[in-house]
Amino acid sequence: MKILLIKLGGSILNHLHESFFSSLRDLQNDGYRLIFVHGGGPDIDWMLEKMEIASEFHRGLRKTTPEVLNVVELVLSGKTNRRLVSMLQRHGFRAIGLHGSDAHLLEGKYIDQHGLGEVGEITSVNCKMITDILQLDLIPVLTPLALSQSGTTLNVNADMAAGAIAKAMNAESCIFVTDVKGVLRENRLVDFLTIEAAEQLITDQVIIGGMIPKVKTALAVVQEGIGKVRIVSGKEPFFSGGRWIGTTFSGKAGVQA
Repeated sequence: MKILLIKLGGSILNHLHESFFSSLRDLQNDGYRLIFVHGGGPDIDWMLEKMEIASEFHRGLRKTTPEVLNVVELVLSGKTNRRLVSMLQRHGFRAIGLHGSDAHLLEGKYIDQHGLGEVGEITSVNCKMITDILQLDLIPVLTPLALSQSGTTLNVNADMAAGAIAKAMNAESCIFVTDVKGVLRENRLVDFLTIEAAEQLITDQVIIGGMIPKVKTALAVVQEGIGKVRIVSGKEPFFSGGRWIGTTFSGKAGVQA
């Protein structure tokens, strides 16, 4: 079974182009099974502000008090997940929304309960459940929430959740959908980068601005043991005729994009 893990950030969700869904159809026609993980940062920020709850980040992770966690769960499960599932279904895909903390689908542990609160990282994935869903020709759409050993819900960074699930499911690739099609050098798309080459482009200030955190996230997931990680655009085709359009990252030179 050829599996692709596709991570969608909350900021790109409302800007997906029709060609994005055409690429998904091409992937399915090419024999790929799709798994989605999504974030919901903008919606969470909006709801926290509306409810006058302070929002704070530390080392890129949202500090999650029990009060903040209630909002995170409400938004991810009740709004963002439903929106993505509905969008996929409107475009002819059979999608099903799944909450990572349900039925021990995703299990995790605290990262730093004192400093970050209810924030965790994934320690195990119920691969059988996900595989069974895929074999029903359904597309699982997961929230990045995990269940701790004590039975509490943990807020997991969606990028890292995507990497953990991709690794556990032995996915062919982990794909990060953004508002750009990949790394550009002299206005030309860079198709493939090793970890070392990407870090050098950051040092040389070829990769700058908002692309830096995108690339660093991709590299972090590669270092977790994923063979290939891709940055692609949700605003234009990213897969067509068996060809990828984006930047592929790998820990090994010579790996095909």
